[in-house]
Amino acid sequence: MWGDIGLLILRLVVGLLLAGHGAQKLFGWFGGPGLKGVAGWLDSIGLRPPMFWAIMAGLSEFGGGLLLALGLLNPIGSLGIIAAMLMAILVVHWGQGLWNENRGSELPLTNLAVALALALTGPGAYSLDAALGVALPQPATLWGGLALVILGAAVALAGRSEPEPASRRS
Repeated sequence: MWGDIGLLILRLVVGLLLAGHGAQKLFGWFGGPGLKGVAGWLDSIGLRPPMFWAIMAGLSEFGGGLLLALGLLNPIGSLGIIAAMLMAILVVHWGQGLWNENRGSELPLTNLAVALALALTGPGAYSLDAALGVALPQPATLWGGLALVILGAAVALAGRSEPEPASRRS
C-alpha cells in the first residue's frame, strides 16, 4: 500500500509539473510563450522545422505529463517525458555541466530518470490503468518506445542547422 501511495505522489507531482510546462509551450498558459514563441526559440537554436518540433515538445510534455499523472497507458506518458527531456539535455544543456547553476542537465536528467523508473515499475494500484484493467504489453512497449524516442532524437539532431547569428535574425 505505501509503495503505491509513493508512486501516486511521484506520478502526480512530476506528471502535473511537466504537463504545466507543456501547457506553457502549447497554449501560452502559466506565463509561457505558446507555440509561436517556442517555435521562434527552436528556430534560433537550429531545429528545423521549428513549428513541428515546438508541437512535438509541447505534446510530449503536456500529454506525457497528463498520462503519467493519471497512471494511464503506462509507459506511453513516460516515453513522452523521456523524449522531451532527452532533447532538452542534448540541444539545450549539453556541454553546460551537470548543475543547474551553469544551465546544466540536472533537472531534465532527474525528470528523465523519474519517468524511466515509473515506466519500469508501473503506475501502481492508484492509477487509471489499475482501475480500468489496462495493461500494455511489457517490456515490448517500453523497449519499442525507447527505440522510437532515440530515432526521433536522431532525426531532430540530423536536421539541425547552425543557428543564425543574433545580428542576422530579424
